[in-house]
Amino acid sequence: MPELFTAIEFGTLQLENKIVIAPMCQYSANNGEVSDWHEQQWANYALSGAGLCIVEATAVQAVGRISYADLGLWNDIQRAKIKALLEKIKRLSPMPFAVQLAHAGRKASSRKPWQGGGQLASDHEQGWQTVAASAIAFQADHQPPKALSLDEIQNVIQDFAEAARRAVDAGFELIEVHAAHGYLLHQFLSPLSNQRQDEYGGSLENRIRLTLEVFQAIKAAVPEHYPIGVRISATDWMGEQGWDIEQSIGLAKALEQLGAVYVHVSSGGLHAEQAIEIGPNYQVDFAHKIKQHLKIPVIAVGLITTPQQAEDILTHHYADAIGLARAILYNPRWPWHAAAELGAQIAIAPQYLRCQPHGLKELFKSFKSKTESFD
Repeated sequence: MPELFTAIEFGTLQLENKIVIAPMCQYSANNGEVSDWHEQQWANYALSGAGLCIVEATAVQAVGRISYADLGLWNDIQRAKIKALLEKIKRLSPMPFAVQLAHAGRKASSRKPWQGGGQLASDHEQGWQTVAASAIAFQADHQPPKALSLDEIQNVIQDFAEAARRAVDAGFELIEVHAAHGYLLHQFLSPLSNQRQDEYGGSLENRIRLTLEVFQAIKAAVPEHYPIGVRISATDWMGEQGWDIEQSIGLAKALEQLGAVYVHVSSGGLHAEQAIEIGPNYQVDFAHKIKQHLKIPVIAVGLITTPQQAEDILTHHYADAIGLARAILYNPRWPWHAAAELGAQIAIAPQYLRCQPHGLKELFKSFKSKTESFD
């Protein structure tokens, strides 16, 4: 059996294979609520054959959205609509769904990417005043964020915990904490964006404090043994002056001690002048370096597009699971094609069994949903 199609455990959650659909913002929510787009998109994910889907960055506060069209879990209406949608999705497929809880910090109040991107002013009808670790804008033409007070930091922590409770009630089977890509928790981690003089700034111990406290608050809010993972940016791509791999290793080890079930390793997003060397596997080495210091699984991402490429990462022990984002948007049946290429068997909905390629009768096995919806 190819490594890509062997089971893996994230704490108490077992996946049928090591293909993880990584979070991808859809910029299609209404007041933070799921829309018709999410219904078709999540159903597509559910039928893909992946082992796990982590849905897009979901804001714990209204001001924590990247854009006005981001998903949210800061109120019970949002929770109820997600719960109804997940109940539908789980009648289609037994694949587990997770949510990435997030706060965009100074990178919030943005236009949708296909509207040109860029930040909206706080007085724009679809904009608002952003917040951050320090009053340092992401770009020179952005309105400076408001530095969070100690009381406001505690509110953020509490709102992560409340969103986590809603996530569990909505039916998500795992929570991922978003501490990457230049968003709020990453803004506290990096000395480039965090110039505070209190207990949340300065030393590495102080800069990682908020991420650890958010993790602990979520852990206290959810049922015992409920799995929580964390996504981090391994480096700012800004040399020694920024957040780097050594600091990431320290954070990852601290998260493991607190009970994180995996670390999802990405990079960048913190500084407008980052110099990223993009190419196949360009972030995999970061995952490998972090993995050497942990016992919990590490998920690798970064222009992983072919089945053999993913398999090689696992067989060479560079990572324990593979995160796919744009590759699976482009090819929603990527896991099927990977199974065919690597000689594995994959479970699919029985309605699709007739599409099996000639000579590949052993490729597919059918599954039944938890609610026996196909009977």
